[in-house]
Amino acid sequence: MADYLVRATAANAQIRAFACVTRDTVETARKAHDTSPVVTAALGRLLTGAAMMGSMLKGEKDLLTLQIHGSGPVKGMTVTADSAGHVKGYANEPQVMLPPNAKGKLDVGGAVGIGFLNVIKDMGLKEPYVGQTVLQTGEIGDDLTFYFATSEQTPSSVGLGVLMEKDNTVKQAGGFIIQLMPFAGEDVISALEENLRKVDSVTALLDAGKSADQILEVILDGLGVEFTDRMPVSFFCNCDKERVSKALVSVGKEELKSMIEDGKTIEVNCHFCNTFYHFTVEELKELRKKAMR
Repeated sequence: MADYLVRATAANAQIRAFACVTRDTVETARKAHDTSPVVTAALGRLLTGAAMMGSMLKGEKDLLTLQIHGSGPVKGMTVTADSAGHVKGYANEPQVMLPPNAKGKLDVGGAVGIGFLNVIKDMGLKEPYVGQTVLQTGEIGDDLTFYFATSEQTPSSVGLGVLMEKDNTVKQAGGFIIQLMPFAGEDVISALEENLRKVDSVTALLDAGKSADQILEVILDGLGVEFTDRMPVSFFCNCDKERVSKALVSVGKEELKSMIEDGKTIEVNCHFCNTFYHFTVEELKELRKKAMR
């Protein structure tokens, strides 16, 4: 099943909900960055959360960036998403290895550590919106839940999960975001809380074969879920050699002159997808001409 995301409402629009399956997306990121299992889980959760949060954006050119800066060995992660289900991202230290946590699970919280989360929304205005919150557990889902409550004043429940195979490939990945509207009644809140208490974990639902639609049907059982939208989700990076060329021109003619004088082909890496671009001395000379115009 290809990765996808669904949006829904429930309880006569007192609840809005999102869910997605992202196995292929997270596996693509794992392959691109050669991440260890615990980093795959951490980055996969952040990519999954970003895909759902990106779908909340209104404009086609709007862009969401999630940055985590932590004291743990992974040091930090950066993920971007648009409103069309495209996500990309990387971890600062992709090869972190840690023993399992007290529950015998991948220790994402230990890998991330204490620190803060930045949520940046570029919506074509003069300045992007920037929200910053302190990490609560480093487990990503809890941290996004706290962000919604404090920065957007929206009571939310965020569940994210990545399940690994024994060969360290991704077996399952996905998540949900459930949000209460300001006019939600106490009976609706109580029913939702009871349903959420019955949910063991996202990975348990995914491993039981639940689709994104079925995850919301479980969480919103008895609350009249109505699906409103569905879109594909994928790991997608829009870098290419032309974009990288423009970035090189922007470093200035003196810096390019220094590269040319070294007399060697240079290698430029895209952090987001780990693609390498090579520029010969002759290509650098052409770029320097553009920088001098």
